[in-house]
Amino acid sequence: MLQALLETLDRDARQRNDWGQVASYIPELASIDPAQFAISVCTVDGQEYHAGDVQVPFSIQSVSKVFTLALALGRLGGRLWERVGREPSGRAFNSIVQLEREQGIPRNPFINAGAIVTTDAVLGQRAPRETLGEILSFLREAADDSDVHINEYVARSEQRTGDRNYALAHFLRSCGNLHNDCDRALGTYFHHCAIEMTTVQLARAARFLCGGFRGHRMIGIERVRSINALMMTCGHYDGSGEFAYRVGFPGKSGVGGGIMAVVPNVASIAVWSPGLDQYGNSKQGTKALESLSKATGWSVFA
Repeated sequence: MLQALLETLDRDARQRNDWGQVASYIPELASIDPAQFAISVCTVDGQEYHAGDVQVPFSIQSVSKVFTLALALGRLGGRLWERVGREPSGRAFNSIVQLEREQGIPRNPFINAGAIVTTDAVLGQRAPRETLGEILSFLREAADDSDVHINEYVARSEQRTGDRNYALAHFLRSCGNLHNDCDRALGTYFHHCAIEMTTVQLARAARFLCGGFRGHRMIGIERVRSINALMMTCGHYDGSGEFAYRVGFPGKSGVGGGIMAVVPNVASIAVWSPGLDQYGNSKQGTKALESLSKATGWSVFA
């Protein structure tokens, strides 16, 4: 039944032919065909279901912030919250105005300023290459797949066009909330956002946040709850409330068109369609997850 449902979601997305707009401000993403769709589900009983373009790797972008947050919490514990908040932003994900108003403390770890601080916390005093190796190792272990890599072309594309992120980093450093040089922190940030995965890999990687999967308890349950709560309230930028209302389970989007979601103790999910809505979230991906939630009754609010 679940396999048939995913195939229906794939077919519906292609019949609607309403793909949204790709993230044109990142040159390497601007040329991607928006008319693509993939969805993968891993259930806690060990079953996997896939439909669509599931073998096509895509840039996970801000979805990577979930994994760096897990590593930062492992390194700093509750001290991380002295440097970044846990509230929805109510502004654009790259807002400088809000950061200045709140004296260099980003609202949450998923807006760009917050993710730069989180990256800085994971980086510490180590070399960026070592830190990126740790992030990749974490993802590969979570996905149980060594074939997870950084797309250097995407990373360089972001570095060339990331002026707003440089401005955020310099402001954070001026407030004492960035401990590394801006170039070191941002180089690491751009590279982990440029990690490529398929929906198959990403759904498997999300199992550590779901619970119920044997052998995938990579972090403590309290941190799992913290991350899931933040994904529910902040995971889709200014569209987080809309996503919670329509879909009803924690998820994190990226401007590459991916969404990683979890239904606690039931399933982990990944969907990808590169065309975005007005909030910068996958247009067809969000619709598919809404339909999946309604068909299965998986909403945590049911």
